[in-house]
Amino acid sequence: MSSSDKTHNKIENGPLMDANSLGNAMRYVFSGRLALPDGHLPKAKHLVPEDFVGVGVTTSDDPAVDDYILQQLEALKIKQVRLDFTYGDEGGPVTRLLERLLATDIQVLLHLVQPFTEAQQMKTGSAQLRWREFVQTAASRFGSRVSAIEIGSTSNRRRWAGYDTESFFNTWRIAFEEIKSRHIKIAGPNISDFEPLHNIAVLTRLRRDNQLPDIHTNNLFSERVTEPERFDHRIFGTKLAMRLKVNLVKKARILKKITDDFGVKEFISPAAFWTLPRIRRVLVNGEEKQADYLSRYMTLLAVSGAMQQAYWGPFICHREGLIDDGYETYPELERITHYRSVLGQREDFRLRPAFYAMQNFIQLIPGSLYEGPLATAEAIEVHAFRSKDKLIHVLWTANGQAMPMHALYAPSQLDDVETITRDGAIAVEQPEFVTESPIFLCWPANAKIDLKASPKARERVSVYRHAPGKNLYEFEQDGWKGLLIAENAEQADEFKQKLHPAYLPKATEETTLRKARNVIWRIDGLMDKTIVAKKPLRMPAHKRLLDKFKPCKSKRSWNAAAELLRRGIPTGLPIAYFERTDDKTLTENFYLCDLVDHDFSAREILTAFNDGATEYQGVSEDQLYQQLSQFLLEMHGRGVFFRDLAGGNILIKKQADEKLEFTLIDINRARFFNRNATLSERLSDLTRICNKLHWQGREKLVGLYLQQTKYKIPFNFRCRLPFYLYDFKVKFKRRYGRKAIKRLFNRLKSSS
Repeated sequence: MSSSDKTHNKIENGPLMDANSLGNAMRYVFSGRLALPDGHLPKAKHLVPEDFVGVGVTTSDDPAVDDYILQQLEALKIKQVRLDFTYGDEGGPVTRLLERLLATDIQVLLHLVQPFTEAQQMKTGSAQLRWREFVQTAASRFGSRVSAIEIGSTSNRRRWAGYDTESFFNTWRIAFEEIKSRHIKIAGPNISDFEPLHNIAVLTRLRRDNQLPDIHTNNLFSERVTEPERFDHRIFGTKLAMRLKVNLVKKARILKKITDDFGVKEFISPAAFWTLPRIRRVLVNGEEKQADYLSRYMTLLAVSGAMQQAYWGPFICHREGLIDDGYETYPELERITHYRSVLGQREDFRLRPAFYAMQNFIQLIPGSLYEGPLATAEAIEVHAFRSKDKLIHVLWTANGQAMPMHALYAPSQLDDVETITRDGAIAVEQPEFVTESPIFLCWPANAKIDLKASPKARERVSVYRHAPGKNLYEFEQDGWKGLLIAENAEQADEFKQKLHPAYLPKATEETTLRKARNVIWRIDGLMDKTIVAKKPLRMPAHKRLLDKFKPCKSKRSWNAAAELLRRGIPTGLPIAYFERTDDKTLTENFYLCDLVDHDFSAREILTAFNDGATEYQGVSEDQLYQQLSQFLLEMHGRGVFFRDLAGGNILIKKQADEKLEFTLIDINRARFFNRNATLSERLSDLTRICNKLHWQGREKLVGLYLQQTKYKIPFNFRCRLPFYLYDFKVKFKRRYGRKAIKRLFNRLKSSS
């Protein structure tokens, strides 16, 4: 059956939820039935279903892709899949794959997808007849062999699905009649994301019409927040997020409560994923973060106890699949609405880390008893499962954080533990820290393991987890403590001796790179590369008071480096930081990092332009302004408010093709957010970088910057005002500040 002409009888539909439907949903809410006290906490003592995990599949014209899919499903040990089936698929590649799947013991959830233009016309008799014939054909041929037939396709997304209230319920009514008359399970309505008013409105109408589904389906995404366990700030804002505590567990439990309230027996999430482009907006190592997310997401849905099954979206897809097909062009229609076909060539397929993370999760968690959370809804998650042969603790931290294992477990508890990485490998050495990448600690099934007292925030440290081949190690010797990065425990022991803070080479006139509030110097010969050390020189009395309860300067530099690197903003790679445990002066601490290779600083080139030069070391003004504005846009877009963006803190290296590479130093004042920098924060940074630049250059640089932000505003008086104020502040400090007073005393002293 073919769909109708896209230009024929096009009907512009209204929203899915009309005023009457909204009223039904609001009555449910105001009656208090949506309330779920402590709903953000998982329910203990429930079994995770054996068939908990599924994936969405489709194929291409090449039959070899069918073979590949069946092979990889076997490797994953997945026994249930979801397949999209639409007009025109009868007798084509999708039918070919479906028949192959039905010849195995794999359970198939058959998702009948109505083309967009057909959905728009479902108020007409001709479109309804075409839909009825399509459902009859699919149900008659496949219905007795599939686990259920799902109706609805992101039905709350009119721009993707095409439905309004009348057209959707016409679609559902016809499908319900044809499917239930054949004694087949019906699933739906396939609401996407967490929008419970839609679920309530649709189920209210279906209950009134005696057409409730056997399985309630909702694509439970959590990608609006970068960590699936976080409270969702997109619902009612950041401030209310901590009060409402709507995390992934609570979302699942609320939807399950709605399912139960309407008398529907099962609740599943038939599709969800985290797309790589969305990840890469704010983080690097996109495929690693996708795998972290998948492992955390599936664990949280398992502990929620709310759903029978959870499916990952496209199995093979460049943008979000467990398997990359190498085809970068994305189809016009979102794959969450219709996963129509695999577009890449078989020889380009590649298993991603997320594939192995899924494989490991399936190996360990489905079929086990969830004993309960040992730590949750904090910056650390620890969940206990017990299978027939193992006690399993699944652990991870918030992104960018790490917690020492000794803060969680007694040493004796880790003597006979088996540590399995996120991707299913047996750890060669016991990790000293739990990080954002989940690990699975396994003991014999009869073991009883409890955590130490509730983990405290002060025991967390920052780390760039996905630095290739690097691990985090603690340092505690001779009254010093700190952290260092090494490839393995043996190398860490070597570094602890070589880099011991008590024996580090002191700064000399020859090795000193900068000396003001801090001394920064170069160290040669300790490692196979030149490194840089930074140490506070003095701390005024008021700063000692204000900074008493802050991390020391070196630890702040360490934390900032970890945050910058995981967000893809270049800085010197951290090696170690050390601080004396009994230091009252706040100056006995060191930060060590790689020496940054550079040709000049932003201060040098901007000063040259300020003095009238039109180029500097072969770099023109236009080149610098264009590329520097892009760098600053990316920095602010990734949630970095640097706060000390003086020209000397941006080092520049010339690359091929007239490209410039920017690296940040002196980073300990930076602040980091899970949002874009605000306009005031952006302008605050820009005032500092422009301080050495004439107004003509400022207009070019800041003008380029502002036109590429979401604000798209000119460099008007409102934006110029912070520059005037900062210029005044700098001039005032130069004339009347601490350094000016010191210079005056020195002159008076020398004259006397």
